[in-house]
Amino acid sequence: MVWFVGLVLLQVLVLSHVHILGYATPFFFIYFLLRYDSGVGRSTLMLWGFFLGLFIDIFCNTPGINAAAATLMAFVRGPIIRLVTLKEMEENFAPSIPSMGFSSYFKYVLICTLIFCCVVEMMETFSFFNWQQLGLRIISDLAITLVCIFCAEAIKRRK
Repeated sequence: MVWFVGLVLLQVLVLSHVHILGYATPFFFIYFLLRYDSGVGRSTLMLWGFFLGLFIDIFCNTPGINAAAATLMAFVRGPIIRLVTLKEMEENFAPSIPSMGFSSYFKYVLICTLIFCCVVEMMETFSFFNWQQLGLRIISDLAITLVCIFCAEAIKRRK
C-alpha cells in the first residue's frame, strides 16, 4: 500500500509535469504493476491497475486514459511473463532482474511498457493523422520510462 501511494504521489506531483523536449513523459507508476507477484490472479492485478490508473487520471485530469492503459497492461502481463521466462521458473515470484535474468526481465518490461505507452498516446491523440508525432511520443515515453524503471531496479539491487 505504501508503494501504491508513493508512486501515485510521485507521478502526480512530479513526473506528470515532466515533458522532456515536449514529448517524453515518464510513466513510472506502472512499476507497481510490473513488480507485483507473478502468482497473483489476473482479476486482482486488473483491479490494482484500474485503481492505480484511476487515481492518476483523477489528479492529472485525464479522463480514464491511464486507467484503461494500466488495466490492459495488467491483463496481458501474465501471458507476457510466461512468454519471456524459462519454463522451469517457479510459480510465484516478484518479477525482477535477479529472479528472471536481465534478458527476460528487459523483454518483459519493454513489452508491457510499450503496450501501456501505445494505449495512452493513442487514446490521448485519438487520431492517426500525424502518425510521425504519435510514433515519436510513444518511443520517447517508452525510453524515459524504461530508464526510470531500470534506475529503480539498480537502486533496489544495491540495498
